[in-house]
Amino acid sequence: MGASRRRLVPYFLLGPGLIWLLIFFAVPMYYMGELALRSGSFQEGFTFTWEFSNFPDALSDSSTQFLRSFLYAGVATVLALVIAYPLAYAIAFKAGRWRNLLLFLVIAPFFTTYLIRTLAWQTILSDESPAVDFLSFAGFVPDGGRVLDTPGSVIAGLTYNFLPFMILPIYASLERLDRSLIEAATDLYASARTAFLKVTLPLSAPGVVAGTLLTFIPASGDYVNALFLGSRNQAMIGNVIQNNYLVTNNYPDAAALSFVLMLAILALVLIYIRFAGSEALMGDEERST
Repeated sequence: MGASRRRLVPYFLLGPGLIWLLIFFAVPMYYMGELALRSGSFQEGFTFTWEFSNFPDALSDSSTQFLRSFLYAGVATVLALVIAYPLAYAIAFKAGRWRNLLLFLVIAPFFTTYLIRTLAWQTILSDESPAVDFLSFAGFVPDGGRVLDTPGSVIAGLTYNFLPFMILPIYASLERLDRSLIEAATDLYASARTAFLKVTLPLSAPGVVAGTLLTFIPASGDYVNALFLGSRNQAMIGNVIQNNYLVTNNYPDAAALSFVLMLAILALVLIYIRFAGSEALMGDEERST
């Protein structure tokens, strides 16, 4: 009897998480899928008619916004990685007694709501701001040009808002890295560059993969940055979904677009993991099995 109870312990531990996923993920997904297959109008009501044409119709009408969303999210992810890796490396290996302070500064933006942070960027990039005056003086902005309401402003907002999600996983991988491996590489006459490329970078790959996913996935569906930092010409797919839900009240198209977006992100993530390698995703645990 005792052995059978012990075998049930893992299932009891999984229970709360499974219930949470069932109530707040599976059930809403079911209702959204059912809504995506309806036809009609907001005034007359929507009727479930197995309207599969909602999916290709919604995709064809918003293909530009889909491509723009993945382009902006991809560029923001690359920029976040370029900024985050050196910073995480410096915190993990060079910060010393300043490490905790620097980590606090990394997570400090989370003490302010996402919306307020984006509105702050709107102020920073406005035409009358000192930052834009300096960029104009330095020649980065042509006469009569703007920084706000451009692709660059939207990408800058995405990069800033999701940067901590890139820094923290990379820092976690670097912080638990066995320093003796780096010392062994230098003892075997490897230069600092070679030791980094052959030891540090491969061992920190799980953090890079995790940070990339945590940045790219939410950035692809984001609509706040494009709404406040861009114009209609920079609208992302999240803005189209928001408009269908809250403005035009076209719920079936909004639900269909949401499903297509999730499937597209899932496909891109699977391709990325396939090229990155499962070892990079799982880390040392998989190498040791």
